[in-house]
Amino acid sequence: MMGEARLTVPLEESDHVQGPAGVPLELVEYGDYQCTHCLRAYPIIKRLQQNLKSRLRFAYRNFPMTQQHPEALNAARAAEAAGLQGRFWQMHDMLFENQEYLDYESLLQYAAELRMDVNRFARDYRSQKVEDKIREDFESGVRSGVNGTPTFFINGLRYDGDWSFYSLFQVLQEVEAGTNV
Repeated sequence: MMGEARLTVPLEESDHVQGPAGVPLELVEYGDYQCTHCLRAYPIIKRLQQNLKSRLRFAYRNFPMTQQHPEALNAARAAEAAGLQGRFWQMHDMLFENQEYLDYESLLQYAAELRMDVNRFARDYRSQKVEDKIREDFESGVRSGVNGTPTFFINGLRYDGDWSFYSLFQVLQEVEAGTNV
């Protein structure tokens, strides 16, 4: 069920992306590391990536829902700080796999476990560059009609349907075949 809403800010060089450009399927998730629904979506996305391989390009954008999730912004900061050391996706996975522990001390421990420069991580975590990236992601989500997490866009169109593996996989296959646009 593809909605009318469009992704107003297309993927840019600053986005965190897995998969090559120019593939038939582009999936963008606006997510929150403390959101239990995003945690449920996490293994589904991994499974989609395994099944669709190089036909899928996946991007994750920060949309911390700080009213409901007090540690979401800290987790987004950790992911972006890790990204500055080339470890965004490793931290992304670590945050979802340890969602119940998103306090600052745990985030520093994850940085150490991922063999990052922990002092640099701590500086970057508090940097304006990291704050700006999170704000840009969030604002692009608001402009695209995101009001909860996870929110998915498939090839630039908001997907408002069931995001269980089988439903999402079927929709992606239909989009790829040109029968669901």
